Amino acid sequence: MIDRRQLLVTGALLGLSPATGFANGPPEQDNPTVDAFVKAQGFQGIVMTGRAGKPNYARAFGMADSEAGRPATIDTRYAIASISKWLTAVTVLRLVERGKLSLDAPITAVLRDYRADTGAKVTLRHLLSNTSGIPSMFLPAAKLDPDVLTREVSAADGVKLYASADLAFEPGSQFDYALTNWFIITAMVEAATGQPFQEVVRTITLDPLGLKHTDATRTSRDLPTPAASYRGTPPARMQVRRLEIMAAGGGYYSSAADLLRAAHLVFDTGFLSSTSLRELKTINAPNDNYALGGRIRSLTIDGTTRLAGWETGNTEGYRSVLGHRFDDRSTVVILNNTGMSQRTLDLFADSLFGAAPPPAS
Repeated sequence: MIDRRQLLVTGALLGLSPATGFANGPPEQDNPTVDAFVKAQGFQGIVMTGRAGKPNYARAFGMADSEAGRPATIDTRYAIASISKWLTAVTVLRLVERGKLSLDAPITAVLRDYRADTGAKVTLRHLLSNTSGIPSMFLPAAKLDPDVLTREVSAADGVKLYASADLAFEPGSQFDYALTNWFIITAMVEAATGQPFQEVVRTITLDPLGLKHTDATRTSRDLPTPAASYRGTPPARMQVRRLEIMAAGGGYYSSAADLLRAAHLVFDTGFLSSTSLRELKTINAPNDNYALGGRIRSLTIDGTTRLAGWETGNTEGYRSVLGHRFDDRSTVVILNNTGMSQRTLDLFADSLFGAAPPPAS
């Protein structure tokens, strides 16, 4: 575990400025691969690359808020959608290390009032890998009644309302990217700790990692307003609606520098125990290369297969990629707010790693 003192020492060893996180002054702003992509795709957002936690390229493109005339900067925060799942998985693994939770204990071991027939078969591991078989009743409910997205509910009530249906398949046998898996995880974290979910994430993950620009609150007196969300041609501004119960599975906002720092400290420095790190890197859903809270991707670089942690985010007009190679500790962060194709951004990230495009499916 890294405490605040350890984090300062780590920052000093990395040569990071506490204010900006950049080593030896501002990172480079010249990259022909990026320039060609931006010109061809009309990209707006942030591109940052680095190694061992040190940014070596960072540049912002376009507008964070067109109506307000606010340009994007390298410090602009964006909604990171499902990259939130990875932060949640790291938090859960920290709680497992402390004996508060167990990956292979059933839901009912923590949520005593969850239905016994399914709750005895589904484990935290199933939930974190999206293989629980518990179907999501949340999005269907929101389609029938859009006001569902404006009504805050407790995690416990959210589980009762939207995450207690009959199993759609045997736990562990299939992959289903159901948001309500993460409703149940939220309720389990709160039951195990006696604290609100976001407070737990802040206390044992975000603060120890030094992620000062990462939060599940869109508007805050302490943090800059995130980039607005746009989609379509011409780009139309989109309404962003987030309930607190959605934080674990897709509700966080962050900056490129925070994400680059998090990838390095989590994967490379011993922030997690060796057992927890192995769990974070172990694929549980082979057909989707999904581990716990994120994917493990195989990149072909110079004819050799290299493994990377690969988290992506897709919600409203926000798109994001966080890729981190395990062999050379290099990281790519891409943040976008104009609804670009996720596959286009993944392939762009591949090119920044020097990886060959994957074979066409």
